[in-house]
Amino acid sequence: MRNDAELLDHILNHIDNGTTDLGHEDWLEPVVNYSSQARFDAERRLMRRLPVPFCPVAALPEPGSYVARNSAGVPIVVVRDLDGTIRAFRNACRHRGMQLAEGSGCIKIFRCTYHGWAYRLDGRLEYVPHEHGFPDLDKDQNGLVPLHAVDIQGGLVFVTQDEPVGPGALESLPALLTGDQVLFDTSESQDDINWKLTAEGTLEGYHIKPTHPETFFPYGYDNLNVVEMQGPNSRVCYPFRRIEKLRDAPRENLSLDRMVTLVNRVFPFASVFRHSQHYDVTLAEPESPTKTRYFHYKLTLPLPDGASLTDEILARAKKDVAFLAETGNKEDAKVVTDIQAAIGSGANTHYRFGRFESAIGHLHMNLARYLVKLDEAECDVIKIVN
Repeated sequence: MRNDAELLDHILNHIDNGTTDLGHEDWLEPVVNYSSQARFDAERRLMRRLPVPFCPVAALPEPGSYVARNSAGVPIVVVRDLDGTIRAFRNACRHRGMQLAEGSGCIKIFRCTYHGWAYRLDGRLEYVPHEHGFPDLDKDQNGLVPLHAVDIQGGLVFVTQDEPVGPGALESLPALLTGDQVLFDTSESQDDINWKLTAEGTLEGYHIKPTHPETFFPYGYDNLNVVEMQGPNSRVCYPFRRIEKLRDAPRENLSLDRMVTLVNRVFPFASVFRHSQHYDVTLAEPESPTKTRYFHYKLTLPLPDGASLTDEILARAKKDVAFLAETGNKEDAKVVTDIQAAIGSGANTHYRFGRFESAIGHLHMNLARYLVKLDEAECDVIKIVN
């Protein structure tokens, strides 16, 4: 992955020569993969057997901080323990399965609102009301059920629910977030769109001029982007025209903050966007072949050494969020909504992704590769059972 100085020189070379990064070959993706229930079910099972981002580390700032939501249809809660350790559990009481946490917040103990069973932040069963009614209960064996693994990388909390079929995004993950960024907004949304359509729209600049002629294009270039791969992940860079002011800038310690938009695809279901004035972590929770829920985390740009968050920095970040929401995001949403509506038209058996769209082909290629791994792992289990 290029550093900012190397990225600048690569971009300037493209500007001077009227070129862009090109992939090696086209990718043809069957249209049925956007509507098939069987394909969706396989993708969801894969999600349970890969390390996938659950939230930024910044969402768990202190002991007792927790985030609870579904991942691959399974209720999960992630919490920072009293000693600072980040843990992940299946969000279900060991008595009769009531979910213990909802949304996010900060607590001292997980207490079931059905019958009052209580669990420590490390998952141990602490208290059972009228415990004499459960003479055979071993509290040490009835704590919250932990997930297979929790990993902290790139400023993100990754959870792996079951035995993994491979390293997934953690095979080669670049630095994404830093400890000096401030989380200033969280939200969720839902679209009646297959998750892959939305992902694809973020991974190529071929559409910038026709789709965003009055919003993004006046600030950027027509079909100029830099595409880099790291394992199954990818990073696509979209430069602003003002980057040319840096032609003669010293390359040592150079920063491209406010000069580019970077889209990091964290395989396969997450994106980390580096915008002009803020970062956006977007985590997809596919709910059906035609419905996806998204969890959004907005963070400031990295603060200078020793600096604190100011009203001015926060105002710039929020203005950036509002601009994107009212312009390019709406235009992209219109495009994917129209594609979704036409999936069943019979016009296409495959979608073609060309040399300008290599990051999309990379996503689909690795998704197909990991689905094969999943199928092989599931076949092995069937053989063992039989």
